[in-house]
Amino acid sequence: MDIPNTSVRSRAQSRGDGKNHPSRGIRKGVQRGGVIHDNSRHTSRFTVIGNHLAQHTELSLLAIGLAVHIQSLPSGALVDIETLAGRFPEGRSRIAGALRELELHGYLRRTRVRTDGGLIVTRTVSCNRPGRSGVTEEQPRPRPRRAPDKPARRRALPAVPQPVYPAPDLLRTALEVLAGLRGKDSRLLLSATDAEHLVPGVAAWLERDLPPEAVQRALTTGLPPEPLTRPAALLAHRLAAQLPPLLPFRTPEAPPAVRHPLQNCDVCDRAFRGPEPGTCEACASGR
Repeated sequence: MDIPNTSVRSRAQSRGDGKNHPSRGIRKGVQRGGVIHDNSRHTSRFTVIGNHLAQHTELSLLAIGLAVHIQSLPSGALVDIETLAGRFPEGRSRIAGALRELELHGYLRRTRVRTDGGLIVTRTVSCNRPGRSGVTEEQPRPRPRRAPDKPARRRALPAVPQPVYPAPDLLRTALEVLAGLRGKDSRLLLSATDAEHLVPGVAAWLERDLPPEAVQRALTTGLPPEPLTRPAALLAHRLAAQLPPLLPFRTPEAPPAVRHPLQNCDVCDRAFRGPEPGTCEACASGR
């Protein structure tokens, strides 16, 4: 009787006997589910996309599709939100969210750089394999001008004239003049800090017996047509450069007159000078 040789390796198990064979579950050419690939070899106009992107488990489908589109574009193509929103129907907010996803996972880098002409532009770098070392960029990163933890220092506004008698009513009227400027020109929208700096300058104009409407006309007439990058600086310059002279209060024959603070008329609400609140001369005389 033959004795089996236990040192001989058994025959390799047929792939058809395995439980994980791709054909398992297919009977007579019919597949129960799943995708079937009908692939053709590309020889031109194609983009290689890694499965780390195509099958990313944390990116949204919109972000994956947007990354594929950006990687397929030639260098120098515009990929800002405005351009992408004009190309696709998803809209600005959804596209902006997808771009933020790609930045978070390293597929995009967006930095602000200054051109040779002094303009600030956004430079976008598309990474087809985030974290890969040795990536070279078309231009070097700009050297930061200040430490990242230090806030940008804003240039100080030009100095403005100061009133001789800064009465509370005078300063309140000056603030109302500044608040009404944006009704004359929508570009003259001021922050609270800017208004606080400009109020004394307007008060100095009102001290010269100018009505608030005249001060507003002086500040809003002849403004440049282009956008105002810093309206408070322009107003501060006008307040200082175009300040009218103070009216004379003394003559060689007469002693100096008493200069009363500005008051608001109880009838017409116009400013007038007087020792105490009440009505202006025109309303008191019935004119």
